[in-house]
Amino acid sequence: MGKRILIVDDSASIRSALATTLGGAGYEVAQAPDGSAALAELRCPPDLMITDFNMPHMNGLQLIQIARALPQCKQMPIIMLTTESEGSKRQSGRAAGATAWMVKPFVAKQLLAVVEKLIAT
Repeated sequence: MGKRILIVDDSASIRSALATTLGGAGYEVAQAPDGSAALAELRCPPDLMITDFNMPHMNGLQLIQIARALPQCKQMPIIMLTTESEGSKRQSGRAAGATAWMVKPFVAKQLLAVVEKLIAT
């Protein structure tokens, strides 16, 4: 069974593009439309989570903070994939516990390289 990746983004088209890219590379993919929905997926934590910054109900920073408070998610790599590129937002993402920061639109090859580096066994 492949490594499991959780995609959290309020854009169905971004989730679909990520799922296609990651699924094509052999990863098992779970999806959630926002941070609140993602919490249920964290009970059995994925090997890696990719989350957007700006989402309704619970944004990416809040999701990361909650995830990092869960014992089973303390070491889970988290990629913040967002349109935000300001240094202050990056700093708040790192402070919350993001492992990596990528700016949309994503390049499949770059994304897969980062994912591979973060969850290499």
